[in-house]
Amino acid sequence: MAGTIPVQNAARERPLAIWLFLCAGLVFIMVILGGATRLNQAGLSMVEWQPLMGILPPLSEPEWQETFTAYQNFPEYQKRNFGMTLGEFQGIFWLEYVHRLWGRLIGAAFFFPFLYFWFRGRINAQHLPRLLGVFSLGALQGWLGWYMVQSGLVDSPDVSPYRLAAHLTLALCIYALLFRIGLGFLHLPKGTLPRALFQTIARSLLGVVALTVIAGAFVAGTDAGLTYNTFPRMGAGLVPEDYWALEPAWRNFFENIPSVQFNHRLLGIFSLVSIGAVWLFSWRETLSKRACTALTLLCIMTVLQVGLGIATLLLVVPVPLGVAHQAGALLLLTLALWTDQEMRPA
Repeated sequence: MAGTIPVQNAARERPLAIWLFLCAGLVFIMVILGGATRLNQAGLSMVEWQPLMGILPPLSEPEWQETFTAYQNFPEYQKRNFGMTLGEFQGIFWLEYVHRLWGRLIGAAFFFPFLYFWFRGRINAQHLPRLLGVFSLGALQGWLGWYMVQSGLVDSPDVSPYRLAAHLTLALCIYALLFRIGLGFLHLPKGTLPRALFQTIARSLLGVVALTVIAGAFVAGTDAGLTYNTFPRMGAGLVPEDYWALEPAWRNFFENIPSVQFNHRLLGIFSLVSIGAVWLFSWRETLSKRACTALTLLCIMTVLQVGLGIATLLLVVPVPLGVAHQAGALLLLTLALWTDQEMRPA
């Protein structure tokens, strides 16, 4: 009888897993939309935050003109897009509008099924804190997005790199939680696990990938990819000469463009070497089929992501490659989460 409990749990909670994976997929698309919005410099086109009333876009010519006039009162129009036509404004407005609307869609896609499963008694009490925590983070993400936009509506038409990095990092955290909790609801049987030391080393890859992705958020926040468009050299050498240009020293890790780009490069190469090494040593271990697949796909994706990052840099961040690189980071994080899960004891 003891063996039937996990089977019953798996059948009972599989719809919950599908729901959370669908929500994670929506967040995946949201991050890509955010990347496209940023790369097209559309994020400051909506100068108000109306969580409820902002669902509807301008629907008439006077409403469009009123919205455009409001935009003209802020630094992005005055310092970067002066003379822009209404048609050109609509082009960037729709990107930001869809980005914000998609965020509302994610909230609805999580909240209403959550209520359904809860009232039907499909969610155990032990899972409620985690699921409510994810929903709270989603609400915080909406506010954080506006807090980020506000920083670009004051004196300079550029958002704070700290706020942008925080906004992107929180999106990745929400995605990771949805994916991880969803995996738990699947109740997949555990296969053969490798030695404890190898488990620990393999699971540490998730931290390496996460740190690399967060460093990439600061590259995005400072537009660091638009300079030093050579590889592997940065200027006269491998390390930029002005790495320590700012005072105090800690600011260089977050605000100094040469330092921010170099750190992301270094972490990307470290990810490639460490993941490749773990994959090679995995052949000496006894792994389950799923663990072997996850680790192999993680290694392949790391190679592709590093190559995509170099191409994006050399071509001075064309929008399609920039968006693809951001999507690749999410795929890499997904595979690292799966690998970590497969290396955990039951």
